[in-house]
Amino acid sequence: MTSTTKHLLVLLSVVAWSLPAQADRYPVPKNPVFDEECASCHLAFPPQMLDANSWRAMMNDLTKHFGTDASLDEKRRVAIADFLNANAGGRKTGVTIDATGKPLLRITQTERFIRKHREVSPAVYQRASIKSPANCTACHANAAAGDYEERGIRIPK
Repeated sequence: MTSTTKHLLVLLSVVAWSLPAQADRYPVPKNPVFDEECASCHLAFPPQMLDANSWRAMMNDLTKHFGTDASLDEKRRVAIADFLNANAGGRKTGVTIDATGKPLLRITQTERFIRKHREVSPAVYQRASIKSPANCTACHANAAAGDYEERGIRIPK
């Protein structure tokens, strides 16, 4: 085996080992309207966590946004909808429709979320320090930066 071949194998090994770590990172594209409107009430979830159909359904009815009227003027609504659509998730999100074929609106109901959190007891989400599975920042300190890697998880008491 030549020196070049050995170096190539080492490089390929390093790349292969780094892939799983990157699987739980989402690039966080910046959009001032999205950041201002969405992050004013909750974590501005990475758009890749839902597919375009789910984001479209959510943005088309903001009067009933998880129990809150989050209506926006049309210009801002379209700006955010276009941003979400352009940056929406693909295969990585898993199934994002319910049994009737309707788009899922909750990230916590996606196949990926359920698979990644299967070891977390429902009682953990009821802790005062967490309150909800949608409170990503309770356990993922770097969620706002798109980092959901296991090494950064700290489940509060």
